[in-house]
Amino acid sequence: MTAGRDNILPGAPAGRGNGSDESLRWHELRTEHLIRNEWIDLRESWYTMPDGSVRGPFYTYTRKDFCVIAATDEAGRYICVRQYRQGIGKVTTEFPAGGIESGDDGDREGRPDLRSGEEAVARALRAAMRELREETGYESDEWEYLMTIPANATISDNYEYLFRAVNCRKVTGQALDSTEYLNVELLEPGELEERVRSGMFEQADHVLAWMAVR
Repeated sequence: MTAGRDNILPGAPAGRGNGSDESLRWHELRTEHLIRNEWIDLRESWYTMPDGSVRGPFYTYTRKDFCVIAATDEAGRYICVRQYRQGIGKVTTEFPAGGIESGDDGDREGRPDLRSGEEAVARALRAAMRELREETGYESDEWEYLMTIPANATISDNYEYLFRAVNCRKVTGQALDSTEYLNVELLEPGELEERVRSGMFEQADHVLAWMAVR
């Protein structure tokens, strides 16, 4: 049996709301912008909780929405990249990915609902095509939109778009940004599956893209 709003497991504690989503909502009381530049908007906020108490600080941030591309070449091999990730201090294997630029997406206040809408997906697709070409030198004429999902709903308000590209062909060399140092690696599906299962494919959103195509 699955626990839900109207289906509580025997002995499970009751929720603190009254059964409605509104009874669970926090209400922002005040916010300070600790860092606000072209890369990130890091905020410190206090909220009025559903019971009327004031709690804080809580930290959230805004960054660019981004796309992840599960791409295969004409032989069915997955096009991956190896690069250093400073958060965990390791070189990782992952899919091509990158930010959706402001010209494609709009600012935080003015952008549309990123969970739906053809215009939003079209902007993300343009970014995905650009990132695949720049990072790997590959292009495809066969693209599939998989999903849009919050990147980290607890602390961030940005979204990630997942795409699949098949029958990719090598058309050029890499065109990397000044801070990008990437090696392209082609993996058979079984090799990639093994890396995912062994914890050697170390980006959670990229694992989600893998699960979506598998």
